[in-house]
Amino acid sequence: MDAVRPDRLADSGPGPCWPGARAGRSARSLGGLLCAIAFLLLLLAGNASPAVAADSSASEYQVKAVFLFNFTQFVEWPADAFPDPEAPFVIGVLGKDPFGSQLDEVVRGEHVDRHRLVIERYASVSQIQRCNILFIARGDTAAHSVPAAVKGRGILTVSDADEADMKGVMIRLVMRNSRVRMRIDVDAAKADNLTISSKLLRPAEIVGRDPGG
Repeated sequence: MDAVRPDRLADSGPGPCWPGARAGRSARSLGGLLCAIAFLLLLLAGNASPAVAADSSASEYQVKAVFLFNFTQFVEWPADAFPDPEAPFVIGVLGKDPFGSQLDEVVRGEHVDRHRLVIERYASVSQIQRCNILFIARGDTAAHSVPAAVKGRGILTVSDADEADMKGVMIRLVMRNSRVRMRIDVDAAKADNLTISSKLLRPAEIVGRDPGG
C-alpha cells in the first residue's frame, strides 16, 4: 500500500485513507479535509512549504493522524521489527488520546506490505509489547522519560509535546501559526536502525544529523 496519492483524491468516492470518510462527514467538511491531505502530499513530495494548515474543516489532530499514516510509508524498519511476515503494523498512542476515532478511521483497512495497520492505546510504557510508531500525547506527565524507555526497540517515536519535555523523540509535530510542522532528529532514528526517507526529511527541520550521513 502506497501513501495517499493525488490521483486518489480525484476518485468519485471516499477511500479508506481519508479521516472521517467512514463517519458520514458532510461534503463541505470532507472537502476541506481532502485539501489538507493534498497539501500534505505536496509537502512530502517537496513541492510545498514545510507546513500543513489545520483549519476549521481539517482539525489539528485530523492532520496529525494523516501524518502518522504517511510515516508508515516513508520510514524503513529493520527486518526484525515484525515477528512474522503478516504481523500487524502497530501505531500506539501513549497517554490521553487526542485523536478520538480519527486515527482509527485513517488506517482502517490499510496495510504496509502484508502488515495490517492497527491502533493500540497505552496508559503507561509498561503496557507496550510490540509497537512500530508510538505517538506520545501532549500533557503526559511522564512524557520526558518515554524515548529513553523505548530506545533500542525499533519504535519510531512521535510527539507534539513541548520540546523541553521530549529529548530524544524522533519526530516532533510542532504547531506554528495554526500550521503543523515536522522537526526530525535523524540521529535518534538512526540509533534505533530506522531509516527516514529523504522525501520526508526534505521539508522538515532537521535537529540531528550524523556527520557521515
